[in-house]
Amino acid sequence: MSATSESTRREALEHRTIEHIPVDERHGRWTQLFTIWFGSNIMLLTVATGVLATAVYHLPVWAAILALLIGNVVGGVVMALHAAQGPQMGVPQMLQTRAQFGSYGSLLVVTIVVVMYTAFFASNMVLGGQALANLTSIGETPGIVLVGVLGVVGAIYGYRVIHAMAGVLSALAGLALVAAFVMLFAVVGLPSGTMSSGTFGWAGFMGTVSLAALWQIAYAPYVSDYTRYMPKDTGVRAAFWATYAGCVLGSLFPMLLGAFIGAAWPDADTVTGVHTAGGAIGAVVLAIFAISIAATNAMNLYCGALSSLTIGQTLRPRWQPGAGTRIAVCTVIFAVALVIALAGKGNFLENFENLMLLLLCVLIPWTAVNLVDYYLIRHGEYDIPSLFKTNGGVYGKVNVPAVGCYVLGIAVQVPFLSNALFTGPVAKALDGVDISWIVGLAIIAPVYYVWVRATTGSRERIAAEPVTTQGEHA
Repeated sequence: MSATSESTRREALEHRTIEHIPVDERHGRWTQLFTIWFGSNIMLLTVATGVLATAVYHLPVWAAILALLIGNVVGGVVMALHAAQGPQMGVPQMLQTRAQFGSYGSLLVVTIVVVMYTAFFASNMVLGGQALANLTSIGETPGIVLVGVLGVVGAIYGYRVIHAMAGVLSALAGLALVAAFVMLFAVVGLPSGTMSSGTFGWAGFMGTVSLAALWQIAYAPYVSDYTRYMPKDTGVRAAFWATYAGCVLGSLFPMLLGAFIGAAWPDADTVTGVHTAGGAIGAVVLAIFAISIAATNAMNLYCGALSSLTIGQTLRPRWQPGAGTRIAVCTVIFAVALVIALAGKGNFLENFENLMLLLLCVLIPWTAVNLVDYYLIRHGEYDIPSLFKTNGGVYGKVNVPAVGCYVLGIAVQVPFLSNALFTGPVAKALDGVDISWIVGLAIIAPVYYVWVRATTGSRERIAAEPVTTQGEHA
């Protein structure tokens, strides 16, 4: 290997992990936030979410389109509000959770998020492996492994490479998506009865809205990880709108494609449906959507590694993990996800639906606490050095209002849950309609705000806190 190529490789490899990114190392433009979320969402797993609306919930196409639109638009607001936190604080999203929950109080949330990243990585491997098996003769299991390995490579190199991968896929996968719609409507054509199939029901409609909203909200733990290197003057509005537009548009249109595929060929799996919808270029479209999974999986693995390192650094505050440790953690998460993928590949859609609905319940109270604390309590001003202190610094080891609201948030949602795993009494009374996430947000956001403001110790602590918006100790 030449000296030049070795130097390029080392420059591409990210050496920082969960530590604060100094202002003089910030780089990039807000437009990169659009491309990373637009490109990374145009993939098979997004299409599969749309398929659920018509093939599993059996909604008419018009109702599926409306439900997917509402869910993405509403959930995207919650998600993008987190993106603005990265340039201001310069630390990963899950490490910032220590400021709301305390150093030890944050462990439960961060652990759940690691499980989420691992499950999404496994889900993507299954669909990517099925796509490769459909296109080649390598077989499903080798295909799953290959898709996983491609994601590992991106996660190992880190921030710059992942942004670059998503930038390329914004153009490549975007064109493939347009081509798929053109082929479906202008060449292949929808089978007779597609537009009149299905039956409207509020349970299926709200289930689809919830899945689409969660698709966006599930990115909330990711977004600051990909904005923390951005210059601080990127601005809240620029970070919000670039992330919002990229993620909502990149998610909505593949989901709409999935809804049409589910209505047209309800008995086909997602991979076969995409191949059929693409007609003469179906193999090309399917191949590009499969390749897109590598970028998304790199993001899942990268964020999972950062969150895992956050857990380790919480338990051993003097530990400073480097790139080598991130690589090792990525390898472990990949191994765990591979076992999950191989075990659950036979009943993919049902397993994925249950996973999404379960995550909705546990992510909602966290996002409510985080956003209220950041925007309404502290107005974006945090003491960064305290996030790395053994005793939690000014934030302490456990913040009772945050932890209490998190537990309360899960509890108040339970009666409203409606899925294959559990249906609460209120959901039964509503004929299976699941509004749990709406109830969770509506209750926890004001409760946390009032609890913090009414607690003398918390109010005094906020007033006396040595905050800074520059990421330096005041």
